Amino acid sequence: MTDPAPADLLVRADLLVRAAAVHTLVPGRPPQRAIAVTGARITALSPDPHGLDDLIGPATEVLDAPAATVLPAFDDTHTHLILAGHSVHGVPVHRARDLAAFLGLIRERAARTPPGQWIHTTVNWQEVLLAEQRLPTTAELDEATADHPVLVRRGAYNMVLNSAALRLAGITDDTPDPPGGLLERDDRGRLTGRLVNKAVELVERVLPRPALAERVAGLRAASADYAATGIGTVRDCLVPVEDLDVLLAARAAGALAVRVRALVSGFAARTPEQVDELLDRMDAWRAAGEDDDLLRLWGVKFGIDGGFEAGALEEPYQDRPCYHGRLLWEPEELVAAVDRVVGRGWRVGVHAWGDRGLRTLLDVFEEVLGQRPGLPPGTLVVEHGGLARADQRARAIALGIPVTVQHPLLHDGALAQQRAWGEERTAGIFPLREWLDEGALLAAGSDFPVGPYGAMVSVWGMTTRRTTAGVVGPEHAVDRAEAVALHTVHAARLMGESAERGSLRPGALADLTVWPVDPLSCPVDVLRELRPERTVVGGRTVHPARA
Repeated sequence: MTDPAPADLLVRADLLVRAAAVHTLVPGRPPQRAIAVTGARITALSPDPHGLDDLIGPATEVLDAPAATVLPAFDDTHTHLILAGHSVHGVPVHRARDLAAFLGLIRERAARTPPGQWIHTTVNWQEVLLAEQRLPTTAELDEATADHPVLVRRGAYNMVLNSAALRLAGITDDTPDPPGGLLERDDRGRLTGRLVNKAVELVERVLPRPALAERVAGLRAASADYAATGIGTVRDCLVPVEDLDVLLAARAAGALAVRVRALVSGFAARTPEQVDELLDRMDAWRAAGEDDDLLRLWGVKFGIDGGFEAGALEEPYQDRPCYHGRLLWEPEELVAAVDRVVGRGWRVGVHAWGDRGLRTLLDVFEEVLGQRPGLPPGTLVVEHGGLARADQRARAIALGIPVTVQHPLLHDGALAQQRAWGEERTAGIFPLREWLDEGALLAAGSDFPVGPYGAMVSVWGMTTRRTTAGVVGPEHAVDRAEAVALHTVHAARLMGESAERGSLRPGALADLTVWPVDPLSCPVDVLRELRPERTVVGGRTVHPARA
């Protein structure tokens, strides 16, 4: 049955797509064959490919794609667009397959960079994918260039510096580890040049701030690349409060190809006064009415433990028998910080990777909920919940706590995680099948730069459980329809935007993707490299880019 607008309100479509299937993701509704968009909204759907032809006017763009499939645009509910924007200008070390090539790329950049200027790398690479399966050393970076400070960044929480960068950061062999951070040392107590977790702040505070035009250009390129993979909305889970102005400038310049939901980083806010200062700056954004459908401030991001190398476990690490990972907060201090945030009406997402980290976080959330009964659903979110035991899943579900999961993170990190945790615990990361069967609200993402972003590479991973270490935990796989829903229907629900997005229906925002084949039925290995022919956000075609 066609769902047109009422006759007395009939308006011509700006875009009309005829396709082999339009999967609306509305429960109980069979695939449609045509979808019409007027302005920012979906106007109508029809099971007949020509059922909406009455809406065609002189200015209507008609996309006749009889073999194509239409789906909602995907959400990446845990990613780092700001880092992706920075990475656009970095040395592309993610292309290297061994350290010689890695260092050669840095050497090439140094040859065309004025002495004394910082050189930094892209962030989306893993050392286990290099032939040597290790990070570069300070000495090796010094050989690539001694005339430039070099910052090699892998993900958000690992850096390696050359000697010039260490000097500028004021880091010496006598510098103590900062709270929640690690300055790695060799067996003789000398710095290796690697900084982990909160130690990276020692460098970030001395890095020159790029020009605003450069930052906006980086966000333009990065957001366009997200859109090219089928992503229409990103939830950026580590936005420095200072970069809110950069996002505003990008929005004003028309540089955002995707919707952005920003979680301000609370990693540097350790005292009540620091948390209040952060919240004051966020409240100023709210008072200025900066939020809109394209750019919205979502809440604050904290972290209870580390990642691959420092996730807090109940049992010791396989490669370090006396090591259980790191808790980054005393629980009572995190309770106080989270309570201050929700008391101002903001939401909170907290990174938890190991089972001890998750258990401790659930204790924190339970106490906050006890102090503030009636908090709106989705106010408190577990980010990752990597190693989630059955009792912990039950607690999260009983407390009504949503969880964001990211198979691309597991895909790229499986080898490193197996070395630290062993094969059994690594296979237990992201038990999606169990979470869904037990009734959890899950939403999916990438955790770029630790894993690659992209709609279908994530669906491929969640349904196959393939990783760089082979297939891990196949019993935790979900089917394709479930995987797609984690990026669409469930993602919009987690964002609190189900009334506007997540499925295709008249009146909803026109966020949709057009695929050359049907992702729900094509050969599974096609999914890994599958990209949409078109991505539309709010009725605007953002991929392919229009002149």
